[in-house]
Amino acid sequence: MARRYSKVATGGTFDELHAGHERLLEESFAAGDEVVIGLTSDKFAGSQGKHPAHSFAQREAALRSHIARHFPGRKYSISKLEDFFGPGITNPDVKALVASPETGKRVELANQMRAASGYPPLELVVVRWVNADDGKPISTTRVRRGEIDRDGKLRKRGARGP
Repeated sequence: MARRYSKVATGGTFDELHAGHERLLEESFAAGDEVVIGLTSDKFAGSQGKHPAHSFAQREAALRSHIARHFPGRKYSISKLEDFFGPGITNPDVKALVASPETGKRVELANQMRAASGYPPLELVVVRWVNADDGKPISTTRVRRGEIDRDGKLRKRGARGP
């Protein structure tokens, strides 16, 4: 896919970097010349019932390492997300939101907030979930429970860890 936007935004907790996160990042870097990544803060994650196994600093370091390996030389920034919207809403240069079907549902509210600031609406680039071998979406929760590995391969009952 040829890059369509000068700047796009995406976000997540990125606790256990898995194939679903990798697809989100791939689609983000494919869609935009520059990618603004909102990384969920520990406090905001907790307010949403998530309890990351890794601190914000650890998750940020892992994300930066992944980007350096897979998207060398590409322009990006990582911002701490303290709410659902982050830098995509407050930056008029961001042209699109790259998101899962679940997160993409918030783009209408995001665009209302942008309109109130006089910013153009965000376009939405929906990234399909990556399914595990059992046909269910890969998630950090499933990886952490030991149901699947980071690539969505089923683990034997009782197996734990990455």
